[in-house]
Amino acid sequence: MNTNLHPASGKAVSGAIDAVAIGRNEGRRLTDCLASLQRAGIRRIVYVDSGSTDGSVLAAEAAGASVIRLDMTQPFTAARARNAGLEMLLSMDDPAEFVQMIDGDCELRSSWPSEGKAFLDRNREAVAVCGRRRERAASASVYNRLCDVEWDTPVGKALACGGDALFRLDALAKAGGYRADLIAGEEPELCVRLRAAGGQIWRLDAEMTLHDAAMTRFSQWWRRSRRAGYAFAEGAALHGAAPERHWVAQTRRAVLWGLALPAAIVILAGLFPSLSAMMALIYPAQILRLATRRGLSKRLSWEVAVFTVLGKFPEAMGVLSYWRNRIGGRAGRLIEYK
Repeated sequence: MNTNLHPASGKAVSGAIDAVAIGRNEGRRLTDCLASLQRAGIRRIVYVDSGSTDGSVLAAEAAGASVIRLDMTQPFTAARARNAGLEMLLSMDDPAEFVQMIDGDCELRSSWPSEGKAFLDRNREAVAVCGRRRERAASASVYNRLCDVEWDTPVGKALACGGDALFRLDALAKAGGYRADLIAGEEPELCVRLRAAGGQIWRLDAEMTLHDAAMTRFSQWWRRSRRAGYAFAEGAALHGAAPERHWVAQTRRAVLWGLALPAAIVILAGLFPSLSAMMALIYPAQILRLATRRGLSKRLSWEVAVFTVLGKFPEAMGVLSYWRNRIGGRAGRLIEYK
């Protein structure tokens, strides 16, 4: 397994919170991110830069962050960047008890660190906690609105967290950190291992971060959905066995709706046209079913339903990409949407 974090070299400072932010060419979003961490009382900030050309490194240094320039001669993944930041924190003489992981296109709510830390203090079995991530400009595009809905996961004990979360630093070290070779889905995969070691993941009903997806084009949404399909397939390959069954259902749904059913419709079109046409009606029927089940506004319900069904096509492409790479012995290449 491609994880290599080591235990902290010094004694952890009880109650202290450090942060690891990662980014590339985030511009103003990065400066806002770092400023929000300072306002929230984060003790120490490590920023890991992945080949920015927009002055992000200088901006981070000016903000007082410790900066790591990731070696871009090696294949880049967000997981590798996160591990680099964690390694720096763990190597210090006075590591924090907790670490806030955050993406450079997010701002941390000032109230979040104290709320997250208080929960972890009360619940010793919890190793990670997250709150509500919201889209800064949800009204700017349907794709941003879809992200905002995606972030609104159920409150309570959870299977996984996202890129923004507050962790116990020693738990991350014991787990070996993120799996650095994953091009997507590194947080849920890490959470599988944290839970296998006896830890708990929780989602609180508390404001945590503002995110800026900046998705205004269909092509961006399509690439992001394809990346999700790739992550589903790889996650299922790694942890799909019982009892975890990690992302097995998501992979199967992508293959069924995005590949198997369309193939059957096309094949039957030349043999049984009427049957093929009837099968094609399954898609609008599924959209109708999903649109009437969600507790959202009417417009948003239809948007989520349409793109949930449509998204199975790029997801299926992502699944195929993973298996093509695996069979060919090739490493996955990053699928970026920004």
